[in-house]
Amino acid sequence: MDTPATPSGRAASKIPVTIVTGFLGSGKTTLLRNVLGLDHGLRLAVIINEFGELGIDREILKGCDVGCDEREREGTLYELSNGCLCCTVQEEFLPVMQQLAERRADIDHLLIETSGLALPKPLVQAFNWPTIKHAFTVDAVVTVVDGPATASGQFAASPAAVESQRRADPNLDHESPLHELFEDQLSAADLVVLSKSDLMTAEQGHTVEGLIREEIPASVKIVRSEHGRLDLNVLIGIQAASEDHIHLRPDHHSGSVGADGEHEHNHDAFDSVVVELPAVDKQRLLDTLRSLVAANAIYRIKGFASLPDKPMRMVIQGVGRRFDTYFDRWWKEGEARRTTIVLIGEDLDPPALNAALAGAAVRP
Repeated sequence: MDTPATPSGRAASKIPVTIVTGFLGSGKTTLLRNVLGLDHGLRLAVIINEFGELGIDREILKGCDVGCDEREREGTLYELSNGCLCCTVQEEFLPVMQQLAERRADIDHLLIETSGLALPKPLVQAFNWPTIKHAFTVDAVVTVVDGPATASGQFAASPAAVESQRRADPNLDHESPLHELFEDQLSAADLVVLSKSDLMTAEQGHTVEGLIREEIPASVKIVRSEHGRLDLNVLIGIQAASEDHIHLRPDHHSGSVGADGEHEHNHDAFDSVVVELPAVDKQRLLDTLRSLVAANAIYRIKGFASLPDKPMRMVIQGVGRRFDTYFDRWWKEGEARRTTIVLIGEDLDPPALNAALAGAAVRP
C-alpha cells in the first residue's frame, strides 16, 4: 500500500486530522484498529472518546497487531472519558490538542474517534480556536454507518414520514433523538463508510446507500468496508479543511443552548452499565445478552470475557441481537482474568442486568 501523500499548500504545516464518527456499534473502533495495524510508516496520534465508565475501546486499540503499546508509551494514544467531545471541548479536548501541537514535528496524522453519542459539528468548529488553528486542519470527517442496522430500518424514517406522525399524534413533539443524531453525523461527513457490507444483500446495500445519499451532498463519497478493512488512501488525504465550512452544514442541534450558554443535547437519555464477572460460559453469556436486548432498550454492548481454559482474552461486540466475538491477545502474567461487559441504552436497571448476567458466570 502506498503511503498517503503529505497535504500541500496552506495545510502543509498543519497536522491533518481525521475525525471518525458514527452511531453506537457502527464499527469505528474496528476501522481504527485495522488502520493502526497497517504497515504504512505514518506516525499516528490517536484520541479516543468513550461513553461509559471503562476504557473498552482503548483496550481494543491497544490490542492491535502493530505498535499500539509503543504508541501509548510515547504518549500519542489519548483517552478522553467524558463521554462526549462535543460538550466539553474546552475542558479536556483543547489541553490535549495543545500538547500535540507542541509535538508537531513528531506526528504525521491525528485520528480522533468520537463516542457514538457525539455531535461532530461542534468538535470540527473547535478547530477554529486560535490556540490550535495554526497547528491542525480537519482532513476529513468520516462517518461510519452500520449497514445491516440501517437496512433493518432503525434509521430509515424519512423526514416526511416523521412529520406525518407528528401531525397525527400531538404527543410526538420531535423526532427520535437517535434519528436526529444519526442525521447530524451524516450531515457533517466528508466521507461515509458503509460498514459490515458483507452482511447485506446487494439489494439491501443499494437501499441503504440511497437512504444515506438523501442526507449528504453529492460530492461526499460512500465507500463500503468489510470487517473494518479500508484502503488508507481512501480514508486519509482528503484535504477537506472541514473547519472552514462546517458552519454551512445543516443540523438539528446548532440552536440547542442552555441557560448557562453551554451546548445541549440528549445525553441524559442514555445509560451506561458496567457488569464485572469472573470467567463465563460463552454460550450462556451470549444467550443472556440476547435475551436482555430483547427485553430492554439496549443499543450497544462491548467488553471482554474470560473463558475457562482459554489462554486468550475474548472481545465481545454487540449491536442489537447481533454479536461478534474474537480473541485479541493473551492474558498477561499476573493479570486478573475477569469478564467486563458495558451495556449502553435507555432506562437501564443495573441490579437487574447484573443479576441476569451473573448466571453466565463459571464458579470455581
